[in-house]
Order: sequence, then C-alpha cells, then structure tokens
Amino acid sequence: MSPKRFNLILNNKISAFKRKIYVDPDKSISIRSFIIGSISNNISSVKNVLESEDVLSAIRCLKQLGVKIVKKKTRNYLIYGKGLGSLFAKKNTKMNFGNSGTLARLLIGVLSSTPGIEIKIHGDHSLNKRNMKKLFTLMSKFGAFFLPKNKFKFPIKMISSDLPIGIKYEAGVSAQLKSAVILAGLNSYGETQIIEKEKSRDHTENMLLNNFQTIKIIKQKKKLIKIYGKKYLNLIDTKVPGDPSSAAFFSALTLLNKNSSIIIKNVGLNPTRTGFYQILKKLGAKINFTNLKKENNELRGDINVKSCKLKPIQASKEYYVSATDEYPILFVIAALTKGISVFKGIGDLANKESNRILEMQKILSQIGIKSTSGNNELKIYGKGLFDAKNKKITVKNLGDHRICMSSFILGILTGAETKIKNFETVFTSSPSFLIIMKSLGAKFEIQK
Repeated sequence: MSPKRFNLILNNKISAFKRKIYVDPDKSISIRSFIIGSISNNISSVKNVLESEDVLSAIRCLKQLGVKIVKKKTRNYLIYGKGLGSLFAKKNTKMNFGNSGTLARLLIGVLSSTPGIEIKIHGDHSLNKRNMKKLFTLMSKFGAFFLPKNKFKFPIKMISSDLPIGIKYEAGVSAQLKSAVILAGLNSYGETQIIEKEKSRDHTENMLLNNFQTIKIIKQKKKLIKIYGKKYLNLIDTKVPGDPSSAAFFSALTLLNKNSSIIIKNVGLNPTRTGFYQILKKLGAKINFTNLKKENNELRGDINVKSCKLKPIQASKEYYVSATDEYPILFVIAALTKGISVFKGIGDLANKESNRILEMQKILSQIGIKSTSGNNELKIYGKGLFDAKNKKITVKNLGDHRICMSSFILGILTGAETKIKNFETVFTSSPSFLIIMKSLGAKFEIQK
C-alpha cells in the first residue's frame, strides 16, 4: 500500500546543530540485491535493506514472478533464488512498478530474456509519464516485444524472447540501461558485450563480480564488460550501506547553515556516486570521508561536514553521471551561494520523475532567484544565504522525491513560507527524512 497523501508546511528557519546520524540505506543497491538474488541459485541474504516504497514495489513484483522472499527481521531478508530463466507469471499478469524507474528498467532487462513472459506493465502517475524508448529498443534487440508498437510510455504489454541472443551495446551515461543489458545478457545465448563510452554507476557489475564464469571486465581506454550467458549464478550476501544521495541533502543543509556540523555514518562511497561531494570539495566545502573500507566490492565510510563559505558552482558535464540524483539540491546550494553557478551537460534531468531543471527554476523564482537554461546547461544567479520570511514557496504535486527534499532544505534555510504538496513521495527513497530533520531541529507541520 502507498502511504497516505499529505502536504508539508514550513514557516521557520533551522537553528545551528552538531549531530551524528545514520541515513536511509542505499536504494540502488537494495533493489539490485532483490533482483539479482532472485535469479541466482540458492538462498541469498540481504541486510540493512531500504524499506521504502520503491523497494517494496520490487519485492511485490518479484513475488508475483514466483520468488520466495522472507523477512527475517527489520531490514533483513532472505531471497530463495530460482536461477536464471526461471521467473514466471500467468499470461497478462498486471505488474505495478510504482514510482521506480530503477525497478522498471532492471526487471524488464531480466524478463526480456526469460522465455514465456507475457505481462502488462504500469507504474504510478509519474513513472507512466517517463519515456522508455531507449529501453524498449535495446530489449527488442534481445528479441522482446512491446505492444502497442511505437508506444514508449507505460502502461505497456511486454512479450519476452523465447530465443534471446547476446548483443553488443555502447553504453552512455545511463547505468540503468547498462544494467538492463547486463541482466538480459545473463540468460541469453552466447556473449553480450558492453563498451562503456561514458562512465556510469557500477553497482550491478560489482554485485556480479564473484561470478567469474559469467562476467569479465576489461579496463582498457574504455571499459569493456563481457557477459557469458546461461551460466550458474552464485548466491549473494550483501549488507547495504547508507545512501549517498540521501546523505547529500543533510550535507547541503550543514554546509549552508551557520555554525553547524554533522557526521553521517556508514555511507556508500562508490566513486561513481560521489560527484556531489567532489564538486563541492573543489569549491572549498569542508567535507571529509573517514573510516573507509570495502565490502561486497563497494567502498563505504563516514562523511564529515562543517558549515563554511562556498564559491559559485562550476559543474562540467563530466560530473553529471556521478551526481545525477543530487542536481536539485545542488541548484539550491547555488541559489544560496553568492555569484553565478553554471551546470553543464544536464539535459537528461528533463526525463526524471519530473523535468528537474524546469521545476527547480520555477521554485527558485518564487523567492526571487534568477536562472537561465538552454543548450544542455543551467545558470543560477545566487544571492547568498538570505531571509525570505516575506516570500512564499509552493511546490505542486510532481511525484518527485528529490524536488520535495530540495524544497524542504530551501524553506528551512531561508524561512520562506513553504507548502510542499504530496510530500509522501519522499518515502519512495528516504522514509527517515523527516525523522532525521526533526532530530536536527527542523520545525514543520504535516497537513493531511
């Protein structure tokens, strides 16, 4: 069941704080753990799972496909893997992916090369608006069909391939499309080759690395991933780290809020996910990573942040792939930092849960922040931290958790009278967001 709808009202600035916190577990790794555990052999174990709406959608869909998933205790699960090609659903089963683009792309990747699958797929209002043309085109190369033809948004009917053959693919910035090809290749005949033209998140590869017979990564000038189909997949045993994207919002708040500091414990620090922190460190942000260690081929550690004066942000297109989810909060930092900030290579933000460039521009303009966009870039004319008590921010129902969270930070830093509609969408990724904010001293009113 989706959480009940509610709006959030903010009227007060936040005071200084010094705290140590744990953020919600990583969503990307949680969803991948359930999907890969389901197509592996034997019983996989996943601990510290993010129990958010997106992850619960993944569990529901996998159970519809015949996978036994047992919750041992809070955040700890056992997945009784069925092995490659063994997922099954009755013809025309309706499958709801909720708000999750990750679940949609990755599970369609698995199902495209799983014979005998003929299902109807849909999502929530936000997911149904997202263009899936690139995904459908790629999966059709494995032999899958999507009906009606030339329709690229959910709801859609998918018919899997009975004889999937490995493909060659040049991967761009989308880790989800790359992962979909990897997962489809696992149950295809022959070899699937992926040349990584541009570096992207590598959680899927990391989770499969212990299967030497299945995956081979050759690091030349461009990374080459080879998938050998129809092999045995070993069980996985994963402990999910904290989500660096969720941590970014608390880091941003701390940097901008005078006389504040925070330590965020046990966060995933995979280099393909830390672009937000790297951008800000270059501008003099007081951010340090400590207690670094590697578990399950993933780097993790603590993030230490102290408030400080920042320079305007200059984010080249190279940062986009490692900071994709954090751009809305980067736009807030830019607005509250004196000077002109420039973000390049961000055109793909238009096809997220909402058009994140346009919607953030609308929100910033409500408190007098000027911005201009075009040619795949955005300029924000930052005013520095200022008092906006006499101004109002209204965020309409966009079904976009990152916009809601970013607007929350903007509201409590400026004191603007802020109303964020349908704030429950934040529970898709960060169910503890409001609890942590309250512990830091943020005041807000829930309006049902």
